[in-house]
Amino acid sequence: MKRKRTVIIGIDGVPFSLMKNLSDDGTMDNFASLVDQGSFVPMRSSIPEISNVSWSSVITGKNPGEHGVYGFTELIPGTYSIMFPDFRALKSGTFWQENPEKKYVVINLPSTYPAGEINGVLISGFVSPDLNRAVYPESLLVELQKLNYRIDVDSEKAHRSYKLFLDELFEVLEIRRKTYRYLWDYKWDLFFFVITGSDRLEHFLWNAYEDESSEYHEKFIDYFRKIDEIIGEIVKKTSEDDQIILLSDHGMEGIRYNVNLNTYLSETGFLNADNNPEKRYRNIKKGTKAFVLDPGRVYLNRTGKYPNGTVTEEREEDVIDDLISCFKDLKKDGENVFRKIYRKKEIYHGKFLNNAPDLVLMPNKGYNLRGGIGKKDIFTRDIFEGKHTYEDAFLYVRNGDIPENVSVEDIRKIIGY
Repeated sequence: MKRKRTVIIGIDGVPFSLMKNLSDDGTMDNFASLVDQGSFVPMRSSIPEISNVSWSSVITGKNPGEHGVYGFTELIPGTYSIMFPDFRALKSGTFWQENPEKKYVVINLPSTYPAGEINGVLISGFVSPDLNRAVYPESLLVELQKLNYRIDVDSEKAHRSYKLFLDELFEVLEIRRKTYRYLWDYKWDLFFFVITGSDRLEHFLWNAYEDESSEYHEKFIDYFRKIDEIIGEIVKKTSEDDQIILLSDHGMEGIRYNVNLNTYLSETGFLNADNNPEKRYRNIKKGTKAFVLDPGRVYLNRTGKYPNGTVTEEREEDVIDDLISCFKDLKKDGENVFRKIYRKKEIYHGKFLNNAPDLVLMPNKGYNLRGGIGKKDIFTRDIFEGKHTYEDAFLYVRNGDIPENVSVEDIRKIIGY
C-alpha cells in the first residue's frame, strides 16, 4: 500500500469569502471539486494578523508568547532602532526540526530566511534579501537560477504601472509552478508549497475584485484561475490516501482609511517625538508614555528599557488604563475605530510574554492600522486597497480532522507532526 503523505498549499492573504465565492461561481472548479472530498472552513489568524506571525504559528503550532515573533519589525533592545526579525528570531522548533526522520520539500514559505538545515529541501519566502542564503541545500541554486527563480514580485512596479505589476505577478506564479514541478519527484513525506502573489495582488487591487466594472477585474480573477490550475495539477498527482491541506495565513478586506496611531498618540499627549522620517523611532523624546509598532502593537516607554523611558513600574497599570480609554475615544464619522483592545495576557502565553506588546488593537472593518512616526493626519489614504483580517482566513483539509474554532496554531496538530 502506498504510504500516506501530506501536501500543503498555502495561498497567502486569501479570505474564506473569496475562496468560497470563486469556487461557487465556477472560477475555481478544481478547488470546488476538492471541497466535496473534505472540510472547508473559515480560520482565525494570529494576533496581530500579519504574515510572519501567522506562518510562524503554522509551522510551530505555538502562539507568539511561545515562539517569540510579534511582528515584521521590532526595536533593538535598549534602543529605538528598528530591526527586522528573521527565522533566527523564532524561539520554538518547527515541525521539520522536531520530526527530522521525515523528508520535506518546502517552497516559498515566508519568514524562514535564512534557510537552515532540513531533511530535504527548503526555499525561503519573503522576506529573503539574498537567494543564495534562502536555499537548502545550496546545490539547488543551479536549477533555480535556470528557472529565473524569484523570491517575490517587485511590488514597486504597482506604484508605476498596474499592467507591469500584473505581468510580473503572472510571470512569478509560472516560475513557482515550474519550481514545484521540478521538486515534486524528490522523495518526501510532506510537500509544502506557498503562493504569495495573491497577497500582493489583493493589497493593491482588492477594489478590482469587488468592482466588476474595474478594468483590472478580469485580470484579478484570471490570477485565481491560474492558482486553481495549479491546485488541480497537484491534486491529480496525489493518491486518495494522501492528506491535502489548503490554507491562508490571514484574510483580506477593503481599506476605508489608514489610521496613523502614533499621530493620535502625539495629539493626545502620550507621544513626544520629533518629525524626522529618516530617524523613525529614534525621534522619540523624554516624556513619551507609549508608542505603536505596526500594525497595532502598543508599547509602554518604560524606564530602564528605552533610552528616553518615562513610565516607571509603579505607573504601568495606570498608563495602560489611560491608553485603553484614549483608544476607545478614537472615532471616525461617529464610528469606533477599534472593535477590540487586548491586554497582552488576554491573548498571549509563554516564556516570551515579556517581549509582547502591552496592548494590541483590533480594528473595525476597513480601518488599516499603522505605526510609523511623522504622519501629519490621523486618517489618510494611499495606493493600497486591501488590508489583513483576523477571522476570515481559510482552511481546507482532506483526510484530517479540523478542530472547532480552528486557528493557524492548530495546523501542526492536523498534520500530526
